Amino acid sequence: MEEELKRFGVSMESSLLDRFDRYTRAHAYTNRSEAIRDLIRRALVDEEWVEDRETVGAINIVYDHHVPELAMKINHLQHEFPGQVISSLHVHLDHQTCMEVIVARGKALEIKALADRLIALRGVVHGTLTGSTVAPFKPKKKSHHHPH
Repeated sequence: MEEELKRFGVSMESSLLDRFDRYTRAHAYTNRSEAIRDLIRRALVDEEWVEDRETVGAINIVYDHHVPELAMKINHLQHEFPGQVISSLHVHLDHQTCMEVIVARGKALEIKALADRLIALRGVVHGTLTGSTVAPFKPKKKSHHHPH
């Protein structure tokens, strides 16, 4: 069942609207409403991370696999966060460079702590944490408890 859409008006300066329309086209949105919804969702996800709520994130690290014991340290750190790390993907980019994508779920600060420790390892040349949400922005369905 799809949620009811509600319309509302937004007033803004014409120069800001022109910039927003360029943004909308540049990011391939089909209309302003889709772009606005996406920006609102992004702001709400950011709020979840600031408030240390239950979240999910992808930690991406690119590293030199020739650095002694780095792969072992990356693996060890993931084991220090049991329950948070739910999956990882290892990719060989070239003879010397690897990329690891680690999907973690849990409190935002715990995921950020893991990401910070991984990114700070000697031999990691680049790292990012992309935060997302585990709670879709839809109304909660009423649960119908049926005893069995």
